[in-house]
Amino acid sequence: MSLALLVPGGTGQLGRELVARAPAGAEVRAPGSAELDVTNAGAVIEAVKTLAAAAAAASVPPVVINAAAYTAVDAAESDRTKAFALNADGPRLLAAACSAYDVPLVHVSTDYVFAGDADRPYRTGDPIAPRSVYGATKAAGEEAVLGSGARAWVVRTAWVYGAYGNNFVKTMARLAGERETLSVVDDQRGSPTWTGDLAVGLLELAARAVGSDPPAERILHATGAGTTTWFELAGAVFSELGLDPKRVRPCKSDEFPRRAPRPAYSVLSDEEWREAGLKPLRPWREALTAAFAEHGDALRGN
Repeated sequence: MSLALLVPGGTGQLGRELVARAPAGAEVRAPGSAELDVTNAGAVIEAVKTLAAAAAAASVPPVVINAAAYTAVDAAESDRTKAFALNADGPRLLAAACSAYDVPLVHVSTDYVFAGDADRPYRTGDPIAPRSVYGATKAAGEEAVLGSGARAWVVRTAWVYGAYGNNFVKTMARLAGERETLSVVDDQRGSPTWTGDLAVGLLELAARAVGSDPPAERILHATGAGTTTWFELAGAVFSELGLDPKRVRPCKSDEFPRRAPRPAYSVLSDEEWREAGLKPLRPWREALTAAFAEHGDALRGN
């Protein structure tokens, strides 16, 4: 399906995958923060206005997928102003502009909006209770988007990794070449999500958003299928590198205190995603193998 796509945060970890996997014939603008500051109201309005005009000229539907975010979880604890600006004010401005120009918006959020103390996968309607500044900023962004009047969808995801930027998988691959053994926490459970698969899912949602049968549910969850721990994920990374996963040792979270609390349980249910007719993301372990097959050098830091 041809469309005109604006991807704020387009030079980041997820944004670059969205650009790479956009449908053939799509007109894509993917500005990084230097080109489009989502906290600048005038710049945001101009960007969405330009998108709407270009879409009308090409007789294709416009859509915004917001991949811009402040993701430094620990730094956010002492950098509240910037974190709220990027994660709450930015989405509010984008949503307001999308509402004004009748452009659908897909906004990416996170498992950190939940407390992380559940014993079953979080459903989209479960109460949120963020325990960190980062989680609070993302929750505020969700509220702003959903209350804007725009045709908007919030997609929560978790444990994201990919070829671009910094992430857990790349860190494990780097440390594998620096240390004989690694200690990794084994008491936090979630669902690793490859940006390649997430981008495909978000683009499918974007196409549905501008079609005749958009999903009725405005909050959706999209993560790699299945669950694991950081320790088990690290072992899987070692296996993909052809190394002995026994070099990874389990430990507890309290052995590695962090400024921002981490959710002990980050598993998100994709039931609403599937009920909307969207294709589930593949199992996390299968996706990790695919990610290394496609982006092995980048994941290894080569």
